[in-house]
Amino acid sequence: MRALFHPTRFIKRLLPKTLLGRSLLIIVSPLILLQIFSAWVFFERHWDTVALRLARGLSGDIAATIDLARQSPGTKNHKATFEFARVHWNIHVTFKEGEILRNVAPVAAPNNLERILRHALTDRIHLPMVIDSRSKDRDVFINIQAPDGVFHIIAPRKRLFTSTTYLFLALMAGSSLILFAVAMLFMRNQIRPIRRLAAAADTLGKGGDIPIFRIQGAVEVRQAAAAFNRMRDRLQRQIGQRTEMLAGVSHDLRTPLTRMKLQIAMMNNPETEALKGDVTEMEQMVEGYLAFARGEGNEPMAATDLTGLLKTIVRDATRSGANIDFTCDEALTLSVRRDAIRRCISNLVSNAAKYGDQVSLSAARKKDKIEINVDDNGPGIPTDLHETVFRAFSRLDQSRNTETGGVGLGLTIAKDIAHTHGGEIQLGESPMGGLRASLYLPV
Repeated sequence: MRALFHPTRFIKRLLPKTLLGRSLLIIVSPLILLQIFSAWVFFERHWDTVALRLARGLSGDIAATIDLARQSPGTKNHKATFEFARVHWNIHVTFKEGEILRNVAPVAAPNNLERILRHALTDRIHLPMVIDSRSKDRDVFINIQAPDGVFHIIAPRKRLFTSTTYLFLALMAGSSLILFAVAMLFMRNQIRPIRRLAAAADTLGKGGDIPIFRIQGAVEVRQAAAAFNRMRDRLQRQIGQRTEMLAGVSHDLRTPLTRMKLQIAMMNNPETEALKGDVTEMEQMVEGYLAFARGEGNEPMAATDLTGLLKTIVRDATRSGANIDFTCDEALTLSVRRDAIRRCISNLVSNAAKYGDQVSLSAARKKDKIEINVDDNGPGIPTDLHETVFRAFSRLDQSRNTETGGVGLGLTIAKDIAHTHGGEIQLGESPMGGLRASLYLPV
């Protein structure tokens, strides 16, 4: 039976997802543990020690007051003693002669302060007593049973409490916040080069132009940035070499083909019609090969009205005889290579119009990407061949007749253009019964 609760997965969901958050967690967690341990040592050791000493001081003053009062009987002597205790020890004492404390079953002290005070008073005064430190006032009420009456004592709570507790807690909280702020500042400066590197890699993946990438950050980040720069230079060098080579190949191939066409036209022989068709087919194949290899790599990225571009593609397809519907409920703008994207979508539309009587083109924004769907009502493509048709020179029609399927580079060129923009093309079943080609472009 599958477990319903996984502690490890639950903890992973609670942890920060970003590198900055996880780095701060690594720094802050030991700091918090250290503060908790320090607070525990303080409250368990230092606080108990200080509180006990303060309680002993207060209990000594109370014991001295009671001893003086009992050694000097009489109301006047009591008043003088009590006034002395009020002025010099800040405790208020009254005596109720003949009063008896109510018998109360002994209970555990409700708080640590009362427990310490009771312990200190018991060591000094061996008389029954009742202590009440739960009052909302800032005083502690102590009633002590003497043989001839009850001493009622009111002592300020501040005599049993030290302000260093608040200072200690404020120091802990303040130092923690300062250390956290400094750590966040330094970590953000360390994370910034990584974010810049990620943004540059994303731009390069989408086919954008990357200016000079300044190397910053720690040694490891500098190594990654340097490797990225070398990779970018190699890619640009390879693209430039391929473009130059193809320019030469294009010239070398077109020149003899043009001469052959001129010579065939000058021969004016009916038997040359088949040869003329072969030359035309060869010219179309060469153009297709060069278009695939060229990949529109020299066109710069620019903000493009994608909705207007799609309308232009629909209009051109309609002029070519395609029966196509277009649906787009919003204005879509994206930074792309306009001619390359137009070629990509046009290949998908022409492929759909070639095999279907009805074609539908739709576009919409989906979160962080734009989805463009091309549907047709044709025979479709078997699922196991969806990846095969994207291979160069791959055709479902094995006759290699350009009249029925071209040279097998339409979908290959479309997918290559999508990849240079950081996008993807996926094939699936269309609601119209045929094939759906979905183009996803990141925003």
